[in-house]
Amino acid sequence: MSKRDIVLTNVTVVQLLRQPCPGEGGGGATWERGGRVVGPPAARVHEGGGGRFGRIGRLVLRACIQKGVKVVAVNDPFIDPEYMVYMFKYDSTHGRYKGSVEHRNGKLVVDNQEISVFQCKQPRDIPWKSVGNPFVVESTGVYLSLEEGHIEAGALRVVISAPSPDAPMFVMGVNEKSYDPASMKVVSNASCTTNCLAPLAKVIHERFGIVEGLMTTVHSYTATQKTVDGPSKKAWRDGRGAHQNIIPASTGAAKAVGKVIPDLKGKLTGMAFRVPTPDVSVVDLTCRLAQPTPYEAIKEAIKAAAKGPLAGILAYTEDEVVSTDFVGNTHSSIFDANAGIALNNSFVKLISWYDNEFGYSHRVVDLLRYMFNRDQ
Repeated sequence: MSKRDIVLTNVTVVQLLRQPCPGEGGGGATWERGGRVVGPPAARVHEGGGGRFGRIGRLVLRACIQKGVKVVAVNDPFIDPEYMVYMFKYDSTHGRYKGSVEHRNGKLVVDNQEISVFQCKQPRDIPWKSVGNPFVVESTGVYLSLEEGHIEAGALRVVISAPSPDAPMFVMGVNEKSYDPASMKVVSNASCTTNCLAPLAKVIHERFGIVEGLMTTVHSYTATQKTVDGPSKKAWRDGRGAHQNIIPASTGAAKAVGKVIPDLKGKLTGMAFRVPTPDVSVVDLTCRLAQPTPYEAIKEAIKAAAKGPLAGILAYTEDEVVSTDFVGNTHSSIFDANAGIALNNSFVKLISWYDNEFGYSHRVVDLLRYMFNRDQ
């Protein structure tokens, strides 16, 4: 048997071991764009599901394990369980997973916990009922609306790990209390940048009032960018090499704050610079205050919030930090007290860091747990 025959045989065996979607007759053999990663919601033994096993999907799984949330299934039409083991175990940014990871009987097994693997191309085809009607994390970045089919397929609740055009948007520490279990089955966890900006804006607006403001995020490159120059139909500059350039880009993160803090609607907008770093980003919020306030008083207000109602969401530092100091940080927003400046008592520039991958993934899990507890 030739080497090529061995490779093909191994691939076939792996595909046969996967759990096919209903009506696909073993359809793991298709590798078209589609899947999603699912992560479960319960904080104890209750079950949840999963969407595509991409960057956020894998980090949501890590966050679930750290927070004691049981993951029961992953759906991804691109990769088989053997490759999932490799991708979950090794991470160039966040390091090797320190627990045990293997594949067994077509399932992903993490720390002896079996996770079913599905390979369905459409949300409506994923057999969520077979794993106990879980909460689902929709992390493809593709299926962003209310009508994408997870609920129809048996999911109990869905958290979209991106902004949505029509789903209610929540930022932990800011507006999660407005979640209504009776009417909201599909919700959005907003973007990583909105999760950084909104807690900071909440503190400033509630204490001093924000008249208007501009936000800039200096944002690490992501998987949507090009390693070398390539085509980008939507915005030509987005197609330039991510490792070679500082790329001005659009972002709806600042405007989205108006969705979670209605009083700020129309008062904030912003832009992004994509920069050649793999992880950790930083928000610059420049705003005019309604109540003239010394910068020292602003620092004290943020420090108090970080120790009090926003503990675990907002953090405060006066250390001489740089971006790599925040890789793996689980806060949504880390205010850098010594990086901010004030032109006068009414016009200030506030700086806050965030791990745009891992911090955000922890908020996804926190929102799942919050929804689960509210549902009881």
